[in-house]
Amino acid sequence: MRIILTGANGQLAQDIRAEAEKRGYEVRAFGRQELDITDYNRLKEAISFLRPDVVINCAAYNAVDKAESDWQTAFLVNGIGPRNLACICESLKIPLVHFSTDFVFDGKKGSPYTIADTPSPLNKYGQSKLLGEQEVRHLTPYHYLIRVSWVFGIKGKTEVNFIKKLISWANKYQELRIVTDQTSSPSYTPDLAKAVLDLIQTERYGLYHLCNSGYCSRYEWAKFVLEKIGWQGKLLPAKSEDFPSPARRPVFSALDPFPLKESLGYLLPSWQEATERFLKETL
Repeated sequence: MRIILTGANGQLAQDIRAEAEKRGYEVRAFGRQELDITDYNRLKEAISFLRPDVVINCAAYNAVDKAESDWQTAFLVNGIGPRNLACICESLKIPLVHFSTDFVFDGKKGSPYTIADTPSPLNKYGQSKLLGEQEVRHLTPYHYLIRVSWVFGIKGKTEVNFIKKLISWANKYQELRIVTDQTSSPSYTPDLAKAVLDLIQTERYGLYHLCNSGYCSRYEWAKFVLEKIGWQGKLLPAKSEDFPSPARRPVFSALDPFPLKESLGYLLPSWQEATERFLKETL
């Protein structure tokens, strides 16, 4: 299998590449400097020349707070970039894998969101990701549209990895305050990578929610991690309003993975088991 992988420097893309190469697939991986998904002509030239069996788009604008002011860049990368990919992949009849986010939901449902629930994003980042979803769904039937949430991986930068940030804080402070009013489903990138590559073998195109099983609050996740690493400090509950930020976050954006098991035959391991594996591999 020949794969074009965009956004190749991100934590999820790096694990998709590693897993694909482990399976013997040919991967042409491009960072933004090599292949910018907002450059339609360059993108079409590259995909037409390489003619992959599938395009996996991991390129994204993920600066949630910055997107409130820099919304045009967010919409360009998260909305127009996927539109470009969808148009080109449709013309060449090449399947497209595109990732979205739990932030397309407003968090008011109070239970895990299914693929049948109607998105209603609270912030510009979520709006930009929803635009990308809509473009992909409307422009090509050969799509795997995959929503993920609270992504963490070994290769991720500290600023985009909650566990790495948490451990960094724990090494500096003896008292930490973590919010209890943000709940979702952690997603470990090696688990995501395996499931994505299995999914594209099925040719069961459509919308999926992909995350580790179960859900937790930021506070519950932090408590689990800090207990596992033997931190002796004091963990205190907090509210989102205690940490004002430009972008509103959904209170409860956990994802229901149906119909993942029906499509792949399995669900991803629990977030607790995934977190333990992450800690064993990084500490």
